[in-house]
Amino acid sequence: LGKSRAEVARDLDINESTLGRWVAKATGTEGTGSGSARRAPDANSDDPAEMAKEIARLKQENAFLKKAAAFFAKEQP
Repeated sequence: LGKSRAEVARDLDINESTLGRWVAKATGTEGTGSGSARRAPDANSDDPAEMAKEIARLKQENAFLKKAAAFFAKEQP
């Protein structure tokens, strides 16, 4: 497409760093930058705090996917 990460993030109305984390996860480069020592939430935990983190992460991903679907649907002829 030839767009920068910043342009794509603006088009999808999401934070550029969020897009960067998703790209890193998809490309297998996750955990190589600053802040990578933070532990991801455990999806199988019974701890309410861990569950809340996982729910927040899933809501954020869901919002991104909805925006991405709308963006790409708009691009169709």
